[in-house]
Amino acid sequence: MFEQSFKNIDDILHKDAGCTSELDYTEQSSWLLFLKYLDALEQDKAAEAELEGKAYSFILAEVFRWDNWAAPKTPDGRLDHNAAMTGDDLRDFVNGSLFPYLAGFKQRASGPNTIEYKIGEVFSEIKNKIQSGYNLRDVIDLVDELRFRSQTEKHELSHLYEAKIKNMGNAGRNGGEYYTPRPLIRAMLQVVAPRIGERIYDGACGSAGFLCEAFDYLSSKPGLTTADLHTLQTRTFYGKEKKSLAYVIAIMNMILHGIEAPNVVHANTLAENIADIQDKDRYDVVLANPPFGGKERREVQQNFPVKTGETAFLFLQHFIKSLRAGGRAAIVIKNTFLSNTDNASVSLRRQLLEGCNLHTVLDCPGGTFQGAGVKTVVLFFEKGAPTRRVWYYQLDPGRSLGKTTPLNDDDLAEFIALQKTFADSTKSWSVDVADIDAGTYELSVKNPNGGTVVTLRTPKDILDEIAVLDAESAGALETIRGLL
Repeated sequence: MFEQSFKNIDDILHKDAGCTSELDYTEQSSWLLFLKYLDALEQDKAAEAELEGKAYSFILAEVFRWDNWAAPKTPDGRLDHNAAMTGDDLRDFVNGSLFPYLAGFKQRASGPNTIEYKIGEVFSEIKNKIQSGYNLRDVIDLVDELRFRSQTEKHELSHLYEAKIKNMGNAGRNGGEYYTPRPLIRAMLQVVAPRIGERIYDGACGSAGFLCEAFDYLSSKPGLTTADLHTLQTRTFYGKEKKSLAYVIAIMNMILHGIEAPNVVHANTLAENIADIQDKDRYDVVLANPPFGGKERREVQQNFPVKTGETAFLFLQHFIKSLRAGGRAAIVIKNTFLSNTDNASVSLRRQLLEGCNLHTVLDCPGGTFQGAGVKTVVLFFEKGAPTRRVWYYQLDPGRSLGKTTPLNDDDLAEFIALQKTFADSTKSWSVDVADIDAGTYELSVKNPNGGTVVTLRTPKDILDEIAVLDAESAGALETIRGLL
């Protein structure tokens, strides 16, 4: 229903001088979707209040409501072209009046967990990049056709938005930073099995894929009460994100999934000294794919007992400290963590094995993350008791993973089934901690059953991928030609 609208919006943004990449398209669609959603939310709340005979106090002043500046209507419900701004008038209103007004909510809001504060944060972090007021008018008209009123509509919009995030991740070198494959997240959730009432945390939340999937997992449980739904809305999902664009996308993604005022904070998680984390700050479940390969400054490293420039290793320390006793975690990390011989890696492995029960290691094949050239593992652990045995599973989907052959839910079904009993198979085995070298704590994936280490690609797979890449290159060249 909405897919064509999304395509048309991207086509318009593609023509605009201010939008140069898939990242810009997603960012610019996001702020407009956010305001359209906010309007739908306010209309629903006003209608509810009216039914109860109460007055509803609108968040936005009348002049800044969607139906006033973006899509004024005639009595028969059509766009009122006489009242609707366009061209330079529209662009100047958005840049000079709308954005400053919305950004001001950050100062005016009663607290950081309110939707008012989120409005202020979103519009403090981004700016309108659509340079042509005529393009802006065309995009607004398309966004105005989208409806957020029913669950079906929200569900479809959330799927389309996820597809945009996936494209955005694939567009840049840092694909894994924005997009963790959803089948992998769903498998992690099946193992960790969060329950309603538990607090779930991702301190490197990116586009909030883990939190959105966790919401879908919990909200689809049978027999949910109104109190359960309130718990899910207000005190279940918590995230932090450092980058402005990812933060805005995380907020929008959670809203589209049905979380009205997401508890996502725009902050550098690693700037917090982990010695300051108190019991009240701890969580029951941590799900995350922290950025790896980054290099953190010395003053940030001072916040951690194990000093290292590797971002992912700092996040791992933060996550362990952020878990309550008995809390559960599933964390994606590059597989070299299991075998590196530097002091930081050895110390961290020791800390993990002695302070937590690292019960499962899922070894992911190359190509699991689009655009990321590293191999990864998922660490599943419980805090509070030392590790006795580690169960390994070597994921082998039987094909080479790539853009046209991504990971799917069926690929992970065997892992989920065998993990319940830590069963041995050609792809799974257990290692006693007593057999691990006490000097290095090496945890490398070494399948004693001689499981397939490398799946060679067939010539047909290679030719298919070349054909896809050639088609993409040809499309890009045509676009460039059109601009000349």
